[in-house]
Amino acid sequence: MAGLSATTPQPSEIKLHQASKILEIHFDDGCHFDLSCEYLRVFSPSAEVRGHGAGPGTLQVGKQGVNIIDIAPVGNYAVKLVFDDGHDSGLYSWDHLYELGRNKEANWQDYLARLELAGAARA
Repeated sequence: MAGLSATTPQPSEIKLHQASKILEIHFDDGCHFDLSCEYLRVFSPSAEVRGHGAGPGTLQVGKQGVNIIDIAPVGNYAVKLVFDDGHDSGLYSWDHLYELGRNKEANWQDYLARLELAGAARA
């Protein structure tokens, strides 16, 4: 399972800022990421979002206002994020969160391009 690698940086602090809808994550290698709830929701590792097996998964639309209402630790390798739109499946491993942070700009631009191609909107 992703998130169990011996080289995976470990979070040293995870802080939810509900008013700004930002999840702030500090890792023990010195990296720090501010990830919006919308970004985390549209890049959920759940099968509902990613799909079951090969393929592009399901494009998430209308998630601009989504917020996280709960964060539950899962062992020493992940957290479960619960969103106010009812989405609560998918475990955000340390690997996944770290990669989302490191690739945030490229991921976000790809997401916006897919939305435009589909004629869909964030709101």
